[in-house]
Amino acid sequence: MNEPQATEKLTLIQLLPNMLTVIAICAGMTAVRFGLQGSYEIAVQLILLAAVLDGMDGRLARALKSESGMGAELDSLADFFNFGVAPGMLLYNWALTDSRSFGWLAVLAFAVCACVRLARFNVQRKSEDKAHDNAFFTGVPSPAGALLVMLPMYLSFGLGTGPLLPDVILALWMVICGLSMISRFPTWSFKTTRIPRKSAKFFLVAVALAGAAAVTYAWITLVIFCIAYIAAVIIMLPRARRRMGKGAPE
Repeated sequence: MNEPQATEKLTLIQLLPNMLTVIAICAGMTAVRFGLQGSYEIAVQLILLAAVLDGMDGRLARALKSESGMGAELDSLADFFNFGVAPGMLLYNWALTDSRSFGWLAVLAFAVCACVRLARFNVQRKSEDKAHDNAFFTGVPSPAGALLVMLPMYLSFGLGTGPLLPDVILALWMVICGLSMISRFPTWSFKTTRIPRKSAKFFLVAVALAGAAAVTYAWITLVIFCIAYIAAVIIMLPRARRRMGKGAPE
């Protein structure tokens, strides 16, 4: 009887998705470092970079057919730190250090909500029930929750001012964003969106304009993107609920 091979050699291309995940973890860790040093704009940019890498690694793994259990778990752990821990730490150091205990409680609440959200996602991903509607998530995804919770920072950076919201309102906003991640209401999944062929040229022009705006007026553009995302979730909510008759999507 032939003994099974102890190790399986992998090509660098097959390891590329996990490499992106590791880079995303490093970006999140470095974001916390810059936040502790008071370089908040760089810290937020690093979390945004981690979000971009998070959107790439899974799709790249599927395209290369190099998906693995280790990669999935590594991605989940990276998401918890980058989108559950780092944003809350940044907000706390940016504006809530003088808020006594309630600011830190808001940070803990947001981190726990992100953890629960990811745990629920992992359970549903591993389940054998494939009947759910992939067009919608259950609750706000953790990367979107992280981007939304930093909305007050974008607004402040864009206007060139310090924190604009009182400590209590900022802490409440953090808790609301956390609860949105563990909520049961459906949110639109952009990955299943289809663009009609005749509208593709207009979509590409819109993407070019959005990219130009993001480069020229980065923080204000992020504010607009966050507001547009919230509006899209609200507008799509009735349609999503009609499609959830067969079970909750994830």
